[in-house]
Amino acid sequence: MAVGGGTGLLGSIERLFSTLIEVVQTRIELASNELEEERERLQEIVILGLVTAFLIGLGVVLLTIVLVMVFWQTHRMEVLAGFAAFYLVLGIIAGLRVLYVVRRKPRLFSATLSELDKDREQLSSRR
Repeated sequence: MAVGGGTGLLGSIERLFSTLIEVVQTRIELASNELEEERERLQEIVILGLVTAFLIGLGVVLLTIVLVMVFWQTHRMEVLAGFAAFYLVLGIIAGLRVLYVVRRKPRLFSATLSELDKDREQLSSRR
């Protein structure tokens, strides 16, 4: 009997193990792809977030300085208090948004787990 090409019980077992190995390899490749996509997505989010925060922060600081200078003689304390309150409210809103985004992120390896569930169901239905 030739290895891998047998027609008896041994050949069936060899084909079964070969198929099982192919399925496991495919699932591992899928998990690897998902992990790589998630890593790249997180890198992009971090880089864009830092650039955005820096530029907006710089603009906000400069705008605050300009407005405080405009009202320096008449209402400088009111302008500073108004900006402080405004920044605090924006910070709270941004923090709540971060919590929302973190909580709704997709489950890691969801496609892999879905495919494994399908594999398990197909194996169960063949019994």
